[in-house]
Amino acid sequence: MRPITLSLLIANVVVFGAQRVLWDWMLIHFALWPLGEYFEPWQLVTYSFLHGNFQHIFFNMFALFMFGSSLERYLGAPRFTALYFASVISAAVTQLIVVGSSPADVTPTLGASGGVFGLLLAFGWLFPRSRVTLIFPPIPMPAWLFVTLYGLVELASGVFGTQVGVAHFAHLGGMVGAFAVLQLWKRGGR
Repeated sequence: MRPITLSLLIANVVVFGAQRVLWDWMLIHFALWPLGEYFEPWQLVTYSFLHGNFQHIFFNMFALFMFGSSLERYLGAPRFTALYFASVISAAVTQLIVVGSSPADVTPTLGASGGVFGLLLAFGWLFPRSRVTLIFPPIPMPAWLFVTLYGLVELASGVFGTQVGVAHFAHLGGMVGAFAVLQLWKRGGR
């Protein structure tokens, strides 16, 4: 496993452990709150290290493990780090915009999903012919198709409001952030 991927995994697990003891305090100070009373600028990054439950952190860390090392090896540690955190921040900004359009919603956002979705987009973009197999049902498909379908599911889920409590537009925002970084690098050379 590559060093930045491993460091992100460890940091998320350590923070998740701390959440078990300091839940309310960490939620108030480090989750991403809508613009207003509880919002602080550092939350644009810190929210991505918090998770709501074991299932939430497990699936995010599983995806980080599955795609992170390949991307880090290909891009190098500095670019991988930039890609990941650009995805995290663009997911946060997207979430703030979406939540800002419905002022009654004061629920904080947390989880590494925005960064993970950015990694998924980058993997599908950089390794389009790589085979990805779904867990259930076990259907192999090229990475570009997997990422495209997953993005469309997230878009439909966000538009139609399925899975209440899931920040579907933040996931898409993470993908947009990764796409923007990849395009920037493409224009500037490898």
